[in-house]
Amino acid sequence: MRKLLTTTILSGLLLASGAIAEIPNGGWVFDSSPDYPGFTRLVIEEKKGKLSGKVTSKWYGDLPLTDLHADGDNLVFKLYNGNPRVTMTDIVVKSEGKSVRMTGKVWYQDFDLTAHKGKRSELKALDFPTFALPAKRVVTQKPLAPTPPMGWSSWNKFATDINDQTIREIANALVSSGLRDAGYVYVNIDDGWQGERDAQGALHPNKNFPDMKALADYVHARGLKLGIYSSPGPKTCAGYNGSYGHIKQDADTFAAWGIDYLKYDLCSGEAFYSTAETVYATYQEMGEALNATDRDIVYSLCEYGRFDVGSWARQVGGHLWRTTGDIEDKYDVMAKIGFDKNGVANHTGPNGWNDPDMLEIGNGGMSQDEYRTHMTLWAMLSAPLVLGNDVRHMTPETLSLLTNKEVIAIDQDTLGAQGLPAKKDGTTEVWTKKLADGSTAVALFNRGDENTLISGNWADIKVKGTTVRDLWAHSDHPADEGYAYAVPKHGAVLLRVK
Repeated sequence: MRKLLTTTILSGLLLASGAIAEIPNGGWVFDSSPDYPGFTRLVIEEKKGKLSGKVTSKWYGDLPLTDLHADGDNLVFKLYNGNPRVTMTDIVVKSEGKSVRMTGKVWYQDFDLTAHKGKRSELKALDFPTFALPAKRVVTQKPLAPTPPMGWSSWNKFATDINDQTIREIANALVSSGLRDAGYVYVNIDDGWQGERDAQGALHPNKNFPDMKALADYVHARGLKLGIYSSPGPKTCAGYNGSYGHIKQDADTFAAWGIDYLKYDLCSGEAFYSTAETVYATYQEMGEALNATDRDIVYSLCEYGRFDVGSWARQVGGHLWRTTGDIEDKYDVMAKIGFDKNGVANHTGPNGWNDPDMLEIGNGGMSQDEYRTHMTLWAMLSAPLVLGNDVRHMTPETLSLLTNKEVIAIDQDTLGAQGLPAKKDGTTEVWTKKLADGSTAVALFNRGDENTLISGNWADIKVKGTTVRDLWAHSDHPADEGYAYAVPKHGAVLLRVK
């Protein structure tokens, strides 16, 4: 039989050396696999002299074997999990007696797995479920975010190390610190809260969150709102249960708990929804499910800005949408996102906002000048202001940055315009933003590594006014004909000209 198989596929697998790989044709069941990527089976099929196959993953479903070819005694292929940022690397399969061995890397996870020949019943039990996407429709967008949402999220500081008690303490700190009264009202539980589904498919929190409804009531009693996190994929980014196959059920569950905000993160869904059409459809599906509940829930889309999301996010009911990958508590990362990957300006406005990701202010990886730039830039972008630090333990400097009412007013201006560069000169940039009262916000940014003087004429940046308010220094002076400010390296000055 092996000789016959070898002869059949000879034309497709001849090597330069004349050697032919021993082909592990059929279905194979992995004896064990790390949680990520959660491989369960390997299937290799030969038809008319051509090989094809797939690997099934708990994260990504059935992944086709691409560039499948023989290399000596091995079969070699690549797997694409839907993430364009990841370089595909070779995965090697080799027959070892009655088993096969598969080695390689997916994402950043190395693996070395063995598999046995699967019985028909074993292979059938590992079939990955598929679900039809809805026909394309426009979802009615509820007017729930007239200005950019403000609040706090657990991910930047705590990742998955979260629990009910921490969230309650954060809620209390938002109130006692004055952050709530400054506008930060959403308390968002990011990835890591999910438990298992029951026999009816309902998703329950894990043991760290014994009663999500009671937690929502606690948060609401303090004049705050509760947010939660999920994914259209089978797994969230941290490997917890996503909403795949349970969209409406999860939306109903969130509403019953009293949730006010949903961040919907593509994560493992990228393997299933890898085109503009399918990404639209999966976000539409959740948008429709949220609208069908009896609760107003702000809908935050996170597909990393891959498919011009700002042009269609409102059409699936979205209120904010990520324009990029994850932020980090590093100046270079923050600056690259804020200055260079901030979305299309005319997509943003009342009830729909470009989202360059959460704030890192107070997490310790940047200087105070760099954090001031962070806050200034997000305010000029009309970006959602979602804190990512431990608000229970803040320095006075951090609290001052986050509660500057004049700076927040630039972000929350009801016109909803996104600021844009008006002048660039080497490592300095001057941005302007029109405001609802007719005044103009002007930000001076020094992206260089040396302190510098940023100066110019108002006319050159098309700004008119008679008075200038320095929003960080809280000082006023006449506009005169121009501006001249000493700006520290990686620093910023924010002005209001009227």
